[in-house]
Amino acid sequence: MIAILDYDAGNLKSVEKALGFLGEESIITRDRREVAKADKLILPGVGSFGAAMQQLRNYEIDKMLQQAVAEGKPLLGICLGLQLLFEDSEESPGVEGLHLLKGHILKIPDQEGLKIPHIGWNSLQLSNRGRLFEGLPEDTYVYFVHSYYLKAEDEAIVKASVEYGTHIHASVESGNLFACQFHPEKSGAAGLRMLSNFAKIQGGMD
Repeated sequence: MIAILDYDAGNLKSVEKALGFLGEESIITRDRREVAKADKLILPGVGSFGAAMQQLRNYEIDKMLQQAVAEGKPLLGICLGLQLLFEDSEESPGVEGLHLLKGHILKIPDQEGLKIPHIGWNSLQLSNRGRLFEGLPEDTYVYFVHSYYLKAEDEAIVKASVEYGTHIHASVESGNLFACQFHPEKSGAAGLRMLSNFAKIQGGMD
């Protein structure tokens, strides 16, 4: 069972639908007991960093996430869900992220001819043998919607990147913690393959 964490951030149903298409059982929830029973967790989201962190704390989902990571449960952050796993964001100065990974969320720099938010399809440069990308080729196209991007502290956790006005860390993996700035649930067959790869990952502290 995969728990899709509900903190009023939207974009939950599309993730649930994609998992259903793959034949994976999932539940949209913020109930502590349901989250504790789940084998894997997905933290999706669209919206602002500061408001999202407030909601995670209001529902004590931040504590559930810390506990799940400590237990070695696979966790996938998507879009805003990726950003929340890190330390802070220029979008919401003074607001602390979850600190599950080290790095900062920065605003995509203004550049002539460059539209922000970054909305659309871009090809990924793959690196460091990410488990989400098993069976996928270099330059796989995925769908983005964002104005802020990740700069991870440790380049070794970066499994995919993209160029859009700057060098964007588009996906990371550290232990059983995974995250994508793009939307696999909206990225066609390639995105479904990533979600299928995530669903096959075994939990635990090994």
